Order: sequence, then structure tokens, then C-alpha cells
Amino acid sequence: MHTTLESYYLSKPEPYQSCLLALKDVILRAKPNICHERKFQIPFFTYKEKKLGYLWLNRKKLMLGFCLDKSLQEQTPVTKPKDKYESIQIDPNADLPVDIILQKLNYYLDLIDKS
Repeated sequence: MHTTLESYYLSKPEPYQSCLLALKDVILRAKPNICHERKFQIPFFTYKEKKLGYLWLNRKKLMLGFCLDKSLQEQTPVTKPKDKYESIQIDPNADLPVDIILQKLNYYLDLIDKS
């Protein structure tokens, strides 16, 4: 029996399945203690209990998203902070842009470490 997280990956057709699994591996190897769970019906990653990023396949569009947790943002009395997201579209038929992914990932991991 597969967990719902494993089922997410295994339910996707190739080449998306292989690409999603490779992205998951790159993210989890970036730093110890990155947690992997299923949130909002998609694979989601957290680090030190802060939102870090997600993998999302929407129709034929594969996205790797990064999150700046609202708790890491400067608080002002007149604004209500919201999580900020940015994403990279991934071509499942091309080599993964591992350098770019690790650069972005390390940027967000450093922000969390400094908080």
C-alpha cells in the first residue's frame, strides 16, 4: 500500500512522474531536516516548520514553487502579511536546471536559518 504522498507521484504519467521524483530528490538532498508532506493535494516541503516550496502539475504544466513564509517577513502595523510565492516552470523533457533550483532553494533555506 502506498502512502497518499507516494500515490501522488505514482499517479502521474511519464515523463512527469520521473521529473517530479527527481525534483523531490534534489529538494530533500539540499539540507537535512527538510520535511516532505502532502498539503493542498500536492507535495509540499517545509523546513524548521516554515513553508519552503511545492511541486505542482497543472494539466501539462509542471511547476516548482518556492514560498517566503509570512512569519519571515517584516511586520508593519497597517498590513497583514501573506505568504509570498514564486515559481519556475519545469520542462519534463529537458535536463533539470539543478543549479537554478539549488540557488533558489538555498536562498530560502538561508532566510529561514537566519530567522
